[in-house]
Amino acid sequence: MKISISWLRSLCPTDISVDETISRLTMAGLEVDGMEPASTDFHGIVVGEILAVSPHPKADKLHVCNVDDGSQTVQIVCGAANVRVGLKVPLAKVGGQVASGVEIKQSEIRGIESNGMLCGADELGLSSEQTGLMELPEDLSAGTDFADTLGLPDTIIEVDLTPNRGDCLSVTGLARELSVLTETVFREVLILPVASETDTQVHVTLSAKSGCPSYVGRVIHGVDVSRPTPLWMSERLRRSGIRSIDAVVDITNYVMLELGQPMHAFDLLQLKGGIEVRFSRVGESIRLLDGKELILSDDVLVIADQERALALAGIMGGEFSGISEETTSVFLESAYFNPLTIAGKARRFGLHTDASARFERGVDWRLSEHACERATRLMLDICGGKPGPVVVTQDEESLPAVTEVILTERRISQQLRITLAPERVHNILSSLGFGVERIEKGYRCVVPSWRFDISIEQDLIEELARIYGYNNLPTSLPAQALSMASVPEAITRVSRLKSYLVDQGIQEAITYSFVDPAVQKILGDGHPGVSLANPIASNMSEMRRSLLPGLVEAVRYNVNRQASSIRLFETGQCFVECNGGLDQSERLGIALYGQSTALHFSGSRGIDFFDLKGFIDELSMMNGGVSLQWEPGAHPSMAPGQTACIRKGGLVLGVVGRLHPRLSRELDLPKPLYLADLALSSLTEGQVTAFKEISRYPRVNRDLAILVSEAVEWQAVLDVIIEVGDRRIGEVELFDIYRGPGVADGYKSLALSIKIQDLEATLEDVAVQVLVDEVVSRLQSRLGAELRS
Repeated sequence: MKISISWLRSLCPTDISVDETISRLTMAGLEVDGMEPASTDFHGIVVGEILAVSPHPKADKLHVCNVDDGSQTVQIVCGAANVRVGLKVPLAKVGGQVASGVEIKQSEIRGIESNGMLCGADELGLSSEQTGLMELPEDLSAGTDFADTLGLPDTIIEVDLTPNRGDCLSVTGLARELSVLTETVFREVLILPVASETDTQVHVTLSAKSGCPSYVGRVIHGVDVSRPTPLWMSERLRRSGIRSIDAVVDITNYVMLELGQPMHAFDLLQLKGGIEVRFSRVGESIRLLDGKELILSDDVLVIADQERALALAGIMGGEFSGISEETTSVFLESAYFNPLTIAGKARRFGLHTDASARFERGVDWRLSEHACERATRLMLDICGGKPGPVVVTQDEESLPAVTEVILTERRISQQLRITLAPERVHNILSSLGFGVERIEKGYRCVVPSWRFDISIEQDLIEELARIYGYNNLPTSLPAQALSMASVPEAITRVSRLKSYLVDQGIQEAITYSFVDPAVQKILGDGHPGVSLANPIASNMSEMRRSLLPGLVEAVRYNVNRQASSIRLFETGQCFVECNGGLDQSERLGIALYGQSTALHFSGSRGIDFFDLKGFIDELSMMNGGVSLQWEPGAHPSMAPGQTACIRKGGLVLGVVGRLHPRLSRELDLPKPLYLADLALSSLTEGQVTAFKEISRYPRVNRDLAILVSEAVEWQAVLDVIIEVGDRRIGEVELFDIYRGPGVADGYKSLALSIKIQDLEATLEDVAVQVLVDEVVSRLQSRLGAELRS
């Protein structure tokens, strides 16, 4: 909201500087966003009276004027269309300067001497519109300094209020705050009742009492709309960012800025019957003052007569009942609308008005009648007319209740860390409009009707802190004994796992926990997901059971943008119904797609299953982890024969495999996509690092080639060797698989290397052979393996 300092000081006559005013308002929570001068720099401008006007002898559109500048009569050539005898206008004397910075000099225009310049509002920086000469009130004396007439110089400040401070969207509200901050007397606007001179009134029906519990109306006959808005009023409106329209509309805007009560004026002759405040009917239409036609739903509050909707309540009036040049009788509206009823309606229709900004935040529900009286007095003084009685229609039960809040001295000292004298507390709160009653160990405070943001004790403490001054409150660092959180050595931090994956060129992705049910169905494990009661979109209506749907969608997004190599991982919660509850365990998902290496003339290869296996094996070995057990697995969305189930310590860790080719085609993925879905908690489990002696004795490597059935997995061979339980057996590696001549159908040859080493002595061939024989014997008895010759 923009407001001028001079208008603010008319209600709060403080002598502090503009900068200090801005600082105090901002520190009290009423942030001043900016400031600007009320006009551009001009000087040498006085009030001039046109005494005579004659046509220019050499130019049809120019006039030669004799103008009284207060000390002499000067001749000035003027081209304005509204120049006439008796008009009082701004006169830039010779040597003066207008807003553009041009200095006025004596000159000749088409052979006629001109000693000055008659000015329009645009030439003085007071308007952006070119409307001819600026017409001044007739009661001004010629020669009066024009800047003094307008109360210049002046400063305009723009206050950016938080949504809870709608009471300060007026000069009265800001002046009340400033008077408390500066300990200055607050000059409240004097509003006296205006006696009625006619009996005319409009019947008002409140059909939507919850939305409008109070409606005040008044008829004024004999209004002269053609009368100009007084200069003082149009200037205050201009400095507040509101364009002057006509006297009646300007008066309603002025009262809104002065008191904070939005008002509306109807052309009485356009009303058909009485006024009804109701919710609109489905499909009902209305054309607004800006020419916009709206189709309404049944939750929009409207002001209507017996035939149609006349206005959007609390937002904007309608075109058909607005004030026009033919208007002679006016019906003034001043109402209280429930903020919840008005909230969001303006934005729904792409509107933002000064009225909606105030009603959405909350307007003083006791202000309507006073605002109507204030507007009546201004209208009679400016436009004339005869007022009817003020008609107040209310539903007492629907009006806001008077709120009382108990404030204790203990809570004040506890939260502000200061001790405020009872007199200081009483003065601060009563100056802000609260009714304050001293009680035992505290105060009973009655919240003023304009403060919708006060409901609990902490709100009152905040008021004390604002006025006392946040900068004056004591500051201290938190005095809390902090202890270091214990971090189990055997647990690998998730951040370390992430760092490893990033080092391998796998980028972290963050996807939504809400997924498309269709995608989850084709990528899931065959079980339904948890449906949302109120989803934000139809394609985000289920909670994810795994991280795969989000990662696959991310891969598709990048493939569609010509990415040749995509490596993504994600950690996050998944949501699985289990035993009547919801399991929200943390999981790790990995997706690899495209080229394993960059394209090169020497050749390149695509990502395969073993790239992904290598990354997962390395993750499990961090922090002294144990090796994983890989075995054939199955998953509805993964390719048979290229899917593995991973176990760690006998527990299932997750599933790894290639996305089924059929699904790859459905998802427009031309290359294989390899996925992993793992339990993160099991992956982080390691073991405390322990010292292991390095043998000083040589190591012996023995290679074996064994024949086993095709059904025997390498993991089974490895498990049998480990079960021998001899600590001299170190690493066991598979370095070749052979099928072909010399190997019977249904069998395969596995070439493996066993590293044997003793910590206490050099191994002899006999001891090594005994150990190898034991391994071969175990393989024969357990797996039916044969040593290949």
